Amino acid sequence: MLHPMHDDLTIRPATDDDWSAIFPFYARIVAEGRTYAFPLEQTSDEARPWWMEPGPGRTVVAVVGGRVVGSAKMGPNRPGRGAHIATASFMVDPACGVRGVGRALGEEMITWARSEGYAGIQFNAVVETNTRAVHLWRSLGFEVIGTVPGAFDHAEHGPVGLHVMFLRL
Repeated sequence: MLHPMHDDLTIRPATDDDWSAIFPFYARIVAEGRTYAFPLEQTSDEARPWWMEPGPGRTVVAVVGGRVVGSAKMGPNRPGRGAHIATASFMVDPACGVRGVGRALGEEMITWARSEGYAGIQFNAVVETNTRAVHLWRSLGFEVIGTVPGAFDHAEHGPVGLHVMFLRL
């Protein structure tokens, strides 16, 4: 899908071959310790199942000029009786220099969740000091419905809260 924010931004399903382009910024973002509570120092093979979402979910990539500049994974938040609520995670390559990639991925995820019949979207762990992400999700209609105090060990700030954010579809 070509995105109107940037005439060369395309979002498409990720392929196995895309992992080699995703992993470098995945590893950098996780190592920075500011936004993800994923295991540190994962090898590419260890990290792959943390990001490449199996069905019924999916992983997508944002591509500009033939280069993968971001990715999102999405699917049911919980199995069984919780599967009517979606969840997602997003990463944009800090070196990409393209504005609007996160918003485009978020909009794609919301469109997908609606088309799949989800009743809402729940983000389980948005780091409260990640003000850009909190602002983005609020601008797309999400609400902070609670904050778990000190649940994330931020590399710079120490223990900070994790927001649970929700969008009713």
